Amino acid sequence: MENGTQSATVDELVEASIKVFDAEGPSGDVSLTRMFLMMHSWYLSSTELAKTLLAKLQEESCSSCRQLQICHLIKYWMSEFPAEFDLNPELANQIREFRELLSANGHNHLSELIDIESVPSYSWRHQLGEQSQSITKKSKKSLLFDHLEASELAEHFTLLEYRSFCKILFQDYHSFVMHGCTVDNPILERFITLFNSVSQWIQLMVLSKPTAPQRAAVISHFIKVAKELLHLQNFNTLMAVVGGLSHSSISRLKDTQALISSEDQKLFNSLVDVVTSSGNYSNYRQRFSECGGFRFPILGVHLKDLIAVHVALPDWSDGAKSRVNLVKTQQLYSILQELALIQTTPPSITERNDLLNLLMVSLTQYHSEEDIYQLSLQREPRKTMSITSSQTPVIAEWSSSVKAKTDPAITSKHIQKMVESVFKNFDTDGDGHISQEEFQSIKNNFPFLNTFDDVDRNQDGRISPEEMIEYFNKAISQLSGKMGFVHTFVEVHSIKPTRCDHCAGVIWGPYKQRYKCKACGVNCHKACCDSLSVECRKRTASVGIEDFACPRTRSLSFPPPVASHQTVSSPVILEQSQGEEVFDTHL
Repeated sequence: MENGTQSATVDELVEASIKVFDAEGPSGDVSLTRMFLMMHSWYLSSTELAKTLLAKLQEESCSSCRQLQICHLIKYWMSEFPAEFDLNPELANQIREFRELLSANGHNHLSELIDIESVPSYSWRHQLGEQSQSITKKSKKSLLFDHLEASELAEHFTLLEYRSFCKILFQDYHSFVMHGCTVDNPILERFITLFNSVSQWIQLMVLSKPTAPQRAAVISHFIKVAKELLHLQNFNTLMAVVGGLSHSSISRLKDTQALISSEDQKLFNSLVDVVTSSGNYSNYRQRFSECGGFRFPILGVHLKDLIAVHVALPDWSDGAKSRVNLVKTQQLYSILQELALIQTTPPSITERNDLLNLLMVSLTQYHSEEDIYQLSLQREPRKTMSITSSQTPVIAEWSSSVKAKTDPAITSKHIQKMVESVFKNFDTDGDGHISQEEFQSIKNNFPFLNTFDDVDRNQDGRISPEEMIEYFNKAISQLSGKMGFVHTFVEVHSIKPTRCDHCAGVIWGPYKQRYKCKACGVNCHKACCDSLSVECRKRTASVGIEDFACPRTRSLSFPPPVASHQTVSSPVILEQSQGEEVFDTHL
């Protein structure tokens, strides 16, 4: 088969792979054969491929030389992709049974070539799946690393993530692309968890300090860690560190940020530029392509490239599904082959087992986004806004993205569902009323809600659903329909795992599974958008990881789409917890 061929039948690919071998083994360029053996699962299961090869081996016209060629091909398949045979019992049994048949027929020289028993075990993957379930209870204690040099911390972060990365197999990537999530994929899930744990731990390290000068010193220290990570060519952990320092729980600390030197601020901005998503991560891609020796990619970028190619290009080049689309196969293979080669080039780092163990203990802590943001508010409380109005203040600020004129019936329905959701989430004693204590919790989601007495119309010390509905109906009539809880949702792809701001469940998948408010950025499932009890508030004007953690194009092969920028003219709320997810593609 000639190079540059854009399509081929499965049988043509099989025959081309067989011809690469002779009686002694590989006799030509195995690149096409390797690509076929790695990528065949996109259009042909491994058991079907094995069945095809074994059928060819048993044909009456199959010469002894051709038999050797086929057996050498199977041997090459097992040696290059052993996990496929260990993790697929049906495939292993196919080879085992055929090997026994060859031996029974006196073809011992052939059966020795396909010794399935020589395939290494990958049982550790199942143990990892069990471990991932056993670590749901995590410590809330974090270890301090103030005494560590930035270079030492960067090196051991690199070791931890690289070792986790090396456990990822082709089957994990294939599963992720096909499902759009990490379902039944504990290896990739653990890598993503480690990535996000680094980002979260950095936030906690900053917020563990009681004074602004101490917090500024920690931020400056981690900026130096990020610089060392760039020197190590570890772009993945660099993204995690920059993401942690850019999180709203840290960026909102104005007193702390003011104490960071201009030199460190300039350095941090340059590091942000390296991992920014502008131009489909063009800065990162350029730097990464120029790296030699050990280099650690931002895995989320490459995962999204895989999904982009998979979604954009068909598996087959014809409607009859008889010819494999080799253009798609080649593009997918190029991405996967690059990731596989990275696993063969470890970093040159002298490890300290004690430090690695301490880091692992610290990174397995558990804090929710709300925990971290509340700690941030404790360190530097939110600055209140003075409200001056001749009218009775109802709700001081609404999202500018909501149109002034709304359908009263739709708005009334939305208010009804919103109030039902409020009572479901905040009526903790289930008595059908909101107490003053419960009202304070609601104000965390509706910061511009008036006082308890303004909502409690009959002044009986508790708020009924009817009173709350009346309150919001009055508010909407006074403010020409600009209700703050009316979000402007759009359907978006959720290749990166994102937490639903209503049910706290995970949203993940490339096929527009996430609803996102264009004005405030709140995320939720489609089924949750009508029940969301979080007021629409505009996003804080600060650098957030989402600004650079989500590529706006599909892959290197496709031009970036024209991004539409909407200008919002209404005032910006001072602070808000958005619960940013760091790995894009919390990868």
